[in-house]
Amino acid sequence: MNATVLFDWAAWFAQVCLMGAIACAAVRLIHGPSAQDRVLALDALYVNGMLSILMLGIRSTSTIYFDMAVLIALFAFIGSMALSKFLLRGEVIEP
Repeated sequence: MNATVLFDWAAWFAQVCLMGAIACAAVRLIHGPSAQDRVLALDALYVNGMLSILMLGIRSTSTIYFDMAVLIALFAFIGSMALSKFLLRGEVIEP
């Protein structure tokens, strides 16, 4: 078997696994028993979405996808910090 064919199959398999992980995180986000579970599910969605965009960038050999993944990681970090601060204190911006 050719190395490029094997790489294509591995990339497709990784993409399918990431889509399954996104589906599981979405179910946890919708049916989470507590707010903390929903925040963790949202973080998992961010990470899996970022990884699927990275896999798309690897498969298409385009650099724009890597810039998009960096933006998703930045927004995920800021969003999870804001949500955790809101859950701990009840406010995001202190007076």
